[in-house]
Formats: sequence, structure tokens, C-alpha cells
Amino acid sequence: MTTIEPATPTLNRRSLLKFSLGATLLLNIAGCGSDIPANRYLILRDADLPMLRAIIPVIVTSNVDTLLAQLDTSLAALSPAMLKLTRQLFDVLSLPITRGPLTGIWGAWDQAEPAQVERFLKRWENSSLNLLRQGHCSLLQLVLMAWYSSPASWASCGYPGPPKI
Repeated sequence: MTTIEPATPTLNRRSLLKFSLGATLLLNIAGCGSDIPANRYLILRDADLPMLRAIIPVIVTSNVDTLLAQLDTSLAALSPAMLKLTRQLFDVLSLPITRGPLTGIWGAWDQAEPAQVERFLKRWENSSLNLLRQGHCSLLQLVLMAWYSSPASWASCGYPGPPKI
């Protein structure tokens, strides 16, 4: 007698790539992937800001508005290819249809509790999927790059600042 096991959906590399392709198409159709910067920013868009305002305080204790301005300046210096990848990451995190399944944050970012954001970051950091681990590293590096390039952070790490010329 042969038993037939029910097919259980698994998230492997191929299905994640298909999901990502579908999400990218959906983002382009929905217009969420707009490249129009938010007011007072060069690169950051209105859709990016709630997500970043929720994530930044979980990574570093800082003035979020100052850090957003520094992050925007850093993003403006990226190559077009790296900026495109960063915007795709931000789009996937901002669009509700992809945010919920990939992060566990089912509501709006501005309603997310710090503990939820921390669980999302840990989930991506320890994911078996390389793509999610890379997304975690990218988020962490972007926020830390902005933090350490800000003079407000220098005293906390013992850096006296660049020499005065």
C-alpha cells in the first residue's frame, strides 16, 4: 500500500525568486516603487520613512530625524546599481503584501512595537535563506553607516573626529 503525503509548501530558493519577481512586478504596477524623494530628502521616499522610523531606534539610540538625513546623504552617494537594490529592499519592506509574510509585521510600520521590529531583524539575521540574511546585513550596514558618519556618534566610540586642517 502506498501512502501519498500531502504536498507541503516550502520556501526554497526558486520559490523565493519567483515571489521576488512577482513582488517586483506588483511594486511597479502599484507605483510603490516610485523614485520621487520625500520632501526635504534627496533619495528617501515617503514610503521608506515609516519603515526606517521603526527600524532605526531598534538598531541605534539616536535622533531619528538626524540619522534619516545622514542616511539620505549616504544613499545619494551610492552607485545607481546599489541604489536600485536598496530601493528594492525598501519597497519589499514597505508594501503590505510583502511586508507581512517576510517580516511578520502585518500592520503599518508606524504601529509596530520595537519588540516586533526586533523579532523581524532576528528572524532575517538567522534565516536559512541567504537573501533574507543579506537584507538584514544591508539594513544594519545602512543604519550603522549613517550613525558612525554622524559627529553625534563619535564620542560614544572614543573617536575625536577628523583632524582639523
